[in-house]
Amino acid sequence: MKKIIFVLLGLAAYHLSAQNYSQYVNPFIGTGGHGHTFPGAIVPFGMVQLSPDTRIDGSWDGCSGYHYSDSVIYGFSHTHLNGTGVSDYGDIMLMPTMGKPSLDSKDYSSKFSHKNEKATAGFYTVKLDKHNIDVRLTTTKRVGYHEYTFNNAGNANIILDLNHRDKLLEGEVKIIDSKTVEVFRRSEAWATNQYIYARIEFSKPMFESISQKGKDEVQRGIQDDKWTKLQIAFSTKVKKGEKILVKVSISPTGYEGAEKNMLAEGKSNDFNAIQKQAVADWDKELSKIEVKSSDKDKLSVFYTAMYHVFTQPNINMDVDGKYRGRDNKLYYAKDFDYYTVFSLWDTFRGAHPLMTLIERKRTADFINTFIKQYEQGGKLPVWELASNETECMIGYHAVSVIADAMAKGITGFDYEKAFQASKNSAMLDIFGLNAYKQNNYIAIDDEHESVSKTVEYAYDDWCIAQMAKILGKKEDYQYFMKRSQNWKNLYNPKNGFMQPRKNGNWYEPFEPREVNNNYTEGNSWHYSYSVQQDIPGLITAHGGKEKFEQFIDAIFSAPDKTTGREQVDITGLIGQYAQGNEPSHHIAYLYNYVGKPEKTDAKIKYILDNYYKNAPDGLIGNEDCGQMSAWYILSAMGIYSVTPGLPEWQTTIPYFDEVKIHLEDGTTRTITKNTGREELKKLGFENAKSFKDFKYDELTATPVIAAARIFDLNTKVEITALNPDDKIYYMTLDEGDANVRKTFKAYSGPFTITKTTQVSAYAERKGEKSSIVTASFNRRPNNWDITVNSTPTPQYTASGKLSLIDGIVGDTNWRKGEWLGYQGQTFEAIIDMKSPQQITQLSSSYLQDSKAWILMPKRVEYYASNNGKDFILLKTVDNTLDPKDETVQKKDFTAEILPTQARYIKIKAYHFGKLPEWHQGAGGEAYIFVDEISVK
Repeated sequence: MKKIIFVLLGLAAYHLSAQNYSQYVNPFIGTGGHGHTFPGAIVPFGMVQLSPDTRIDGSWDGCSGYHYSDSVIYGFSHTHLNGTGVSDYGDIMLMPTMGKPSLDSKDYSSKFSHKNEKATAGFYTVKLDKHNIDVRLTTTKRVGYHEYTFNNAGNANIILDLNHRDKLLEGEVKIIDSKTVEVFRRSEAWATNQYIYARIEFSKPMFESISQKGKDEVQRGIQDDKWTKLQIAFSTKVKKGEKILVKVSISPTGYEGAEKNMLAEGKSNDFNAIQKQAVADWDKELSKIEVKSSDKDKLSVFYTAMYHVFTQPNINMDVDGKYRGRDNKLYYAKDFDYYTVFSLWDTFRGAHPLMTLIERKRTADFINTFIKQYEQGGKLPVWELASNETECMIGYHAVSVIADAMAKGITGFDYEKAFQASKNSAMLDIFGLNAYKQNNYIAIDDEHESVSKTVEYAYDDWCIAQMAKILGKKEDYQYFMKRSQNWKNLYNPKNGFMQPRKNGNWYEPFEPREVNNNYTEGNSWHYSYSVQQDIPGLITAHGGKEKFEQFIDAIFSAPDKTTGREQVDITGLIGQYAQGNEPSHHIAYLYNYVGKPEKTDAKIKYILDNYYKNAPDGLIGNEDCGQMSAWYILSAMGIYSVTPGLPEWQTTIPYFDEVKIHLEDGTTRTITKNTGREELKKLGFENAKSFKDFKYDELTATPVIAAARIFDLNTKVEITALNPDDKIYYMTLDEGDANVRKTFKAYSGPFTITKTTQVSAYAERKGEKSSIVTASFNRRPNNWDITVNSTPTPQYTASGKLSLIDGIVGDTNWRKGEWLGYQGQTFEAIIDMKSPQQITQLSSSYLQDSKAWILMPKRVEYYASNNGKDFILLKTVDNTLDPKDETVQKKDFTAEILPTQARYIKIKAYHFGKLPEWHQGAGGEAYIFVDEISVK
């Protein structure tokens, strides 16, 4: 078979040969459908993303500020996110108008037509129809260039609106002279405390014509010269056809930084020269991978994919190296560049492995940024944005990026510091990690999204183990390799799926297609293959290669409908495989592990052919900061990183006739359709060192305890080992054992309990013990019955209606499934106490999480009856909690009443209704979440 060609090139020769691949870039790909990309101007990894905003409502399909289906532009702002599922940015918005200036967005916005709109790499242009103004945009790393051509003579205005999109916490505008303005904006959205400074320079004198300044009542304490409402119009007279050039430099650190950035990158007043340089910057980056094809659409898809990958992370320091740290203090970067926008749950899978191939120096900069964020913020980034940790998504996947770089021999960062930072992330007591460390898995009782967190933590632990191996840290290696096997505690050998556990048992009813709070943006199908660190172990668990092949077949042939919660991120379904979201991205490559590469080839080609197009809706899901495109780039070259942290690729047939990859060491790799799989496997990392494994212990899986959680007279308890070779030991503690010393004893078979009892058990194999699992089984405190006349949302049914009167109260983490949830309806229930009782107090518990649409009932009414038909109102308890209070909290609606004799109690909790205008989900129906009802 044809070998990979190694061609040694001088770096200078490579740079001279950079071709015009930017001509194939179509920035409109992904701006329609659910791609969430933006079409505006940016240079590779630039701080400025200068783009039009057609959405100001924070809607899901408007996360980037622009959607191709829109026909109105509100303005042009300097920061944008590429393909995220949460809205933010849109800073320093400018909008040109004509005539009498207005600060109302309905007035200053303008209709536009796609026929008068164009976008290329580093450039965007559009005609604003309302006032016949032509807009051209281009950029350097830190300076945005606007050119406005006023096609009519008259009064020209440039609107500066600091209230655009995000909530303004404080803003300031300082007019330096008639051509220079300084701007400060501190805002809150996804990043809750974002700082940005700007310097605006006009090419002709402008004067402040109108302004609007104000302060919210709750923010009266901010400085006198800062405002929470701030809009200004700058005006001048123009001739027909006159152009005004506006340059805007931005900085995360201060006015001085913005001025330095302007001096370094904004001296030129030649718009065309700046645009030409932006194109050159893109050609240099895009030429790192050269593909040959006669199909121009395929070339556009490929090079736009590279464009989207190189859009972020974004440089986030001034030209002198000054940056804002995670602790909000200012620092200087020494010998590295500081970045922001790390969507690591997405990008660790493909985007960062791609960077290790063609952006090794930049990868080291990313990791140096990680280390500084650990030193200044206390932990590695999870989803960092503008020096804010959003804590969005799960895992501690910065460790994957670090381990992958170390395994591939990338230098330029401190391996020891990186390891200590990684170890710190794994040893925290947040997001279920405390339970994970103690029990070797996360149960529903411990934390929401328990399955996804367990399997992804296990992969991250494997990554830390690989770092420890490289550094010769034997004990750390052994510890984290054992933790990396924790997925085994959620693998149900009876069905082959990763299944949640609750109170020691498997969670039932179980439907692998159900999207619920046990998984992150997915279901069990999507996470039952997420053992990237131990595919051979997963194959063994399934019973061998043939059975695992059948399991891979099954995800592609399953019905292509999910059940449970509607999850907008799950798109591009082939059966239950979801190309539109990241957990599925490696699955088609798993056929390689069972000796069926032809099946990998067929699936990859189908996805490449059908799910990537040269059109606005050309992405099947969110771009997710380059991950969706990185999958395409790698797969088109015939490679993919199933296991970042291993210096090797999984392979498929290359999509293009020829691919040339120019590496930073000056060599070139050439791939054709005839390139051998073994050669592709080590592509770019042929000389990566191998390190000897230390011996480590195999995990003994924790047994399952099954019994009725709530029982009347008695219940049978059965304990099952997940490995039939394991021995089980158990212990029980009931209400009478408070002062009794108990020990574990060998389990021989099911047993019966008649009291409220706590059962603990562990498994042992070859002297290796599992973690101890503890389950509680409660004898019902009464024989009451309850009828609920409302219908719960299917995802929020708790353990059924009896959980409302079982004496067990849910905590504020409602995603663990302990609350009954009702949307858009009043909650009504009738308790039958079986005989008349004297009542002096009635109470019911409700939960509020305003951001999640869960609000307190307006009021709760309590009724009593002796025949179950004729009820009298005992008391009404009104809500006193502000619906704008975003604290997640519980509240008891308690009614003290005169002694009353009754058999039946009716509770009626009136739902809030539709969410008001101030709420992000305005117009949607609020939920009532209710748990325990008590009668005394």
